[in-house]
Parts: sequence; C-alpha cells; structure tokens
Amino acid sequence: MLSVRPKVAELAFHVFSRSLHPELYKLQKSRVIKRTNYEAQVNITNCGHVITWVASGVTLCEVASGAHQPLPKKRCLLSQPLKGSRTEQSTCREGVQYRTHFQLERVQPDLFWMVQQQLGAEQTEGLVHHFESSGRMALGALSYVGVETRHRSMLVQAIHTFPDDHAIVKVESLFSLPDSDAKV
Repeated sequence: MLSVRPKVAELAFHVFSRSLHPELYKLQKSRVIKRTNYEAQVNITNCGHVITWVASGVTLCEVASGAHQPLPKKRCLLSQPLKGSRTEQSTCREGVQYRTHFQLERVQPDLFWMVQQQLGAEQTEGLVHHFESSGRMALGALSYVGVETRHRSMLVQAIHTFPDDHAIVKVESLFSLPDSDAKV
C-alpha cells in the first residue's frame, strides 16, 4: 500500500466490475449512501478516490490512484493513465449505465492557488480532505468528492489537487439504472 500521495505523472484511472478490499488503499474520509435502488461507498484515499456502487446485482468500482498502486487484474473494465482528458462509457448487465469524464490539468501557479483556496474555504456537503504539506510547498494537497443522488442515478464530482506540480485532477462520473419501464 502506498503511504504517500503519488506524483501527478504516476496517476491512473480504473473501473472494476467488483468491489475492492479496503486494505488496498489508505482511507482518509468516507461516506455511505443508501437509496431505494442502490448503495454506494465513497472514499477519499491517499492517492485519490474509490467509489463502489451496487445496484441490481451489479457492482462498479471506480478508482483514481497511483499507477503503482497494487490493484487486482480480475474484472478490470478500464485501466488508463490519468493524463489529458478522456471520456468513457459502458452499459453493464441489467442495463446499468456508467459514464465518466476525467482530466488532468496543469495550470499556472496563481490560478492553482486560487482554486486550492476556494475549494478549501467553502462550506460543502461533499467530502473534503486536506493533506499535509510535502515540505516543498507551504500548502498540502486537497481532495474533494461531491455526490448528487437521484432515485435511479448518482453523479460524482471529484477534484484532487497536486501542489508540487500545480496540477488539478477532475473526475465526473454518472452511475445510473435504466428507466423502470425500459426493456433490458
């Protein structure tokens, strides 16, 4: 298990059709969501986040982590370096839909610090974790995960900052069930 936040160049994005053992990552903050049609576990980790969504007998697990984070190979639906900008989508069993857009953006130092301060200062219903400084920069990294739930869907917006590189990772994912009258 990694004990420090990875370098921004070593980030990866994975999606599994299974849950992951919590021993694989260091948990910083956590939230459980229970709705009539689904359940979810949302975690901020030392590397990024892990979101496990379960509905209609289908499990999807989204992981933003370091590329060297030890993760299973079985039932991995997506494994990509977290670089640039990318959109992915998938239809799973029972008509369950998954769609995500993730991007890594390097910004000018003044813009980075403005975003970092705004994220850290605002009152939010989402999960926020302030990391210790790496020693190189006065301010530590910040992770934010906001969740918007509906009857048949869950939208997750995550932002992770990397002060040493003036980089921001943004992830927006939608987990959804088919319309109740749709044929699967």
